[in-house]
Amino acid sequence: MTEEIAVVPGDGIGQEVVPAAVRVLEAVDPGFSFVEAEAGDAVAAARGTPLPESTVETVEAADATLFGAAGETAADVILPLREAVGSFANVRPARAYPGVDALRPETDLVFVRENTEGVYAGHESDLGEGVTTLTRVVTESASRRIAEFGFAYAAERGADVTVAHKANVMRTTDGQFLHAVDAVASEQGATYDTELLDAMATKLLLDPSQYDVIVCPNLAGDVLSDLAAGLVGGLGLLPSGNVGAENGLFEPVHGTAPDIAGEGVANPSAAILSAAMLLSHLCHDGEAARVRSAVEAVLEDGPRTPDLGGSATTDAVAGAVIDRL
Repeated sequence: MTEEIAVVPGDGIGQEVVPAAVRVLEAVDPGFSFVEAEAGDAVAAARGTPLPESTVETVEAADATLFGAAGETAADVILPLREAVGSFANVRPARAYPGVDALRPETDLVFVRENTEGVYAGHESDLGEGVTTLTRVVTESASRRIAEFGFAYAAERGADVTVAHKANVMRTTDGQFLHAVDAVASEQGATYDTELLDAMATKLLLDPSQYDVIVCPNLAGDVLSDLAAGLVGGLGLLPSGNVGAENGLFEPVHGTAPDIAGEGVANPSAAILSAAMLLSHLCHDGEAARVRSAVEAVLEDGPRTPDLGGSATTDAVAGAVIDRL
């Protein structure tokens, strides 16, 4: 049966890097059919909403989604799209590649981030003049689910698990998160280390090689994974997957990059690596490995886009990846 991929380029360089990633998917030819949908700032200006219901329906019906980026409307786009695919885990690999000037070339780790609650649950209030609140939501069920996913993900790769938290301050919420993690570890016979997230920020900079798979609550995973991007050469190299029980949405970690949008020089590596994660999610592991190898070869040998010190266009880099395939 043909698998359907929803393609949502979004705003800015999403309009450039997502088509490049689709070209690569077509080149490895797993037999996908593609259906494009719209979302983002431009759609909001034209249609009065950044995320039309037709886009949500397309994403829900697809086997997986490839997403680019959204601008000012990002929270109104990506959070509902993650919900549409039933995502509970955000998976963000951060790896240094040969040929790329990296602050820490030894970096090779993966963040497994809870994707549904924490401070991103959206419970904010304005109590009166100059007084606002934000409610942090942490449930046992969501904490257990991300722990089960994280331990399984690490076990498949023979990797160690570190749990990042701030339970010394957020004793009730992160305390419950840690309790759920420990319960799952006991049931599975798994081992793990823990690290205060602020201490981990320092240790990541000093020695990222001490970490493999990092399981963490929502905000911690967001911040720490962006920090890790600085270790490997920038956000233009980081893919991500929003994984649900069956469906998934895959997107580069970088944003819309309005300073270079429309110039055709955006680095498509993160989008193409996100497409490789999509392939793995749909059990096309051989094709995924080929794509990753091709991207790594191009990063090492060129051509490179300006963010990596080259002068190549987005299309030229995508073409080089396809040639490597």
